[in-house]
Amino acid sequence: MSTVTISAAEVNKLRQQTGAGMMDCRKALTESNGDFENAIDYLRKKGQKVAANRSDREAKEGVVIAKASADNTYGVVLCLSSETDFVAKNEEFVAFANQVAEIALASKTTTVEDLKAAKMDAATVGEKLMEMVAKIGEKIDISRFEQVTAAAVVPYIHSGYRIGVLVGMNEAANDNIIGAGKDVAMQIAAMNPMAVDAESVSAETIAREKAIAVEQIMAEGKAADMAEKIAAGKLNKFFKDNTLLPQAFVKDNGKTVGEYLGSVAKGLTVTTFKRLAVGA
Repeated sequence: MSTVTISAAEVNKLRQQTGAGMMDCRKALTESNGDFENAIDYLRKKGQKVAANRSDREAKEGVVIAKASADNTYGVVLCLSSETDFVAKNEEFVAFANQVAEIALASKTTTVEDLKAAKMDAATVGEKLMEMVAKIGEKIDISRFEQVTAAAVVPYIHSGYRIGVLVGMNEAANDNIIGAGKDVAMQIAAMNPMAVDAESVSAETIAREKAIAVEQIMAEGKAADMAEKIAAGKLNKFFKDNTLLPQAFVKDNGKTVGEYLGSVAKGLTVTTFKRLAVGA
């Protein structure tokens, strides 16, 4: 039995993240010694329906900006965070975020620290951030920053700067490739896949999902060898639902994303993508 004290605030946090009942959340945290990820797995193993998009439950405010170079071979996406939605919707705040993204694009910095040290007018990005903090009176920061290099990089901003996507593709940019990239970026924004395909999913994630599936199946009374076989089928469905290329294409459910790309240009595919959401 765990000796860890579980607070009401922790129980409520897990409940908000997962949608499970309060008593179930308390038991899950107790059995998991207060570890949230293990508690989530505990709930799933016990058959609880856990909200898939847990990260959006405690969203801070801000905007996400995605931009690509003129030749569409390099792109950046960053989140400039604020404390309130009121600030995030301010035109000056959005304009500042766009300026920072342009500097990131031009300088090709790869970390938040280097980006903050980059020149912005007669100061640095970090110093300009502090000026914005003093002026607005809220904590403002670059909370996340990603880059993509590919034969074609297509940027997309969704839902009033709430989500930004970069799609890297294996063919050089032209109107058709960029159009396909936008379509796929909208898919990524809406469906939030974890990887390009099954081969891109980490071994740790696969092992975790398989263990959960096996335990669920054995809890139904199935033998271990049968549980292993059924779990393999569940894993295939997991990949289909949670990775990009085998997902049903949102603009035409009769095709997968991979099939759609092949219809645009033979051999066309996505090599990588980045998706940032406010608060995630």
